[in-house]
Amino acid sequence: MNGKLTTLGKVMEKVERMSVNCHDQIVPVRHIEFNDLESIRIGTEVHELRHMAQRSLSYRLGVPLQYLKKCPPELQAQNLNHWLARERNEDLYLRFDGDDVRAVFTPRYVPVDNMTVLNKLAEMGFGEELEVQCHLDHEFMSLSILDQGQEFAVNGNDRVRPGISFGNSEIGLAALSISAFLLRLVCTNGLISKTEVEASYRHISTRILDEFPTAIGDVGAKLLDEKQRLQFSLESEVKEPIATMKSFNLQFQLGKPEVEAVEWAWPQEQGETMFHVINAYTKAAQYPRLTVESGYRLQRVGGMILGMVN
Repeated sequence: MNGKLTTLGKVMEKVERMSVNCHDQIVPVRHIEFNDLESIRIGTEVHELRHMAQRSLSYRLGVPLQYLKKCPPELQAQNLNHWLARERNEDLYLRFDGDDVRAVFTPRYVPVDNMTVLNKLAEMGFGEELEVQCHLDHEFMSLSILDQGQEFAVNGNDRVRPGISFGNSEIGLAALSISAFLLRLVCTNGLISKTEVEASYRHISTRILDEFPTAIGDVGAKLLDEKQRLQFSLESEVKEPIATMKSFNLQFQLGKPEVEAVEWAWPQEQGETMFHVINAYTKAAQYPRLTVESGYRLQRVGGMILGMVN
């Protein structure tokens, strides 16, 4: 499913299968004790901590994760339990997948489930047979709804299909967002526009669900601007594309795997215009070693670079 065109119904089936063992629980802090960085005890039950849960807990407690990883298990537990005893919230909101803790929030935060997003789209009349592009793993969902009726060509017969993109993380990697989306059909490179509507209120992040119809309309209205910018990018010459991309990598603070992905993509998309540079970033999202969230980020970088074209 990742990156390939599919249907909304198949995405819903996949998300439902992935969510079958997921559940949430508000847990009193006094009932939590660290065995080490990788596991906690809640009462008499031991639960493994997935990476995002480790990261969020160490950040919340003010103990650097990289420092903890260098410590022996006994010292990890000592540090974490010391600061946990000083946690200002009486309760924490834990998200589980089976017995594993996949994420930790405060009770004020209301994370948005992927299925909630999909059900909202169904309520709005988006049918199960609707063609979509989806990237999905246990940490992030990127879903793009395509509008075949608005398809257009650039650079000769290079067909582009516009649409609306939704990004969501059930474990807090990013807030739910809605953006304009452009898909090159020849290679399924997807570009996510910098024009977006995002859940600005992280503690009431479900609010954006109530604003879906308006938000989708606002983003859709910007698609014409993105189409024009894409045409302009073909006329924007780049004399030193390698140096330009290195500068963009620094500007957008890409991590090592993302930089490797761009380097992998460039020989497949190389050319002398901003159009080619942009497509190197959107192609990089298909790099096999990337997480879905990193791929989504590269698509957004492509959109932000396009936003610089005028």
